[in-house]
Amino acid sequence: MSRQQIDQAREKSTTHGKDQGLTILSYLLAGIGLYGGLGWLADQLLNTSFLMVLGFILGMVVSFYIIIKRYGGVA
Repeated sequence: MSRQQIDQAREKSTTHGKDQGLTILSYLLAGIGLYGGLGWLADQLLNTSFLMVLGFILGMVVSFYIIIKRYGGVA
């Protein structure tokens, strides 16, 4: 392999890692935001004060599940 090919492979692997990191971050934020928002909406409709917190927790758990399922577990 030439020096240029090695540099291109290294750049591609670095970019792939950044993409995975941003994807994982977006899964976490989207899960927490979606389920937290649904919990807030349920709180407003049912006049409760605990469903938003449960929504945040559920969103985090579901996000972790999806991440582990997609990326194959803890290294």
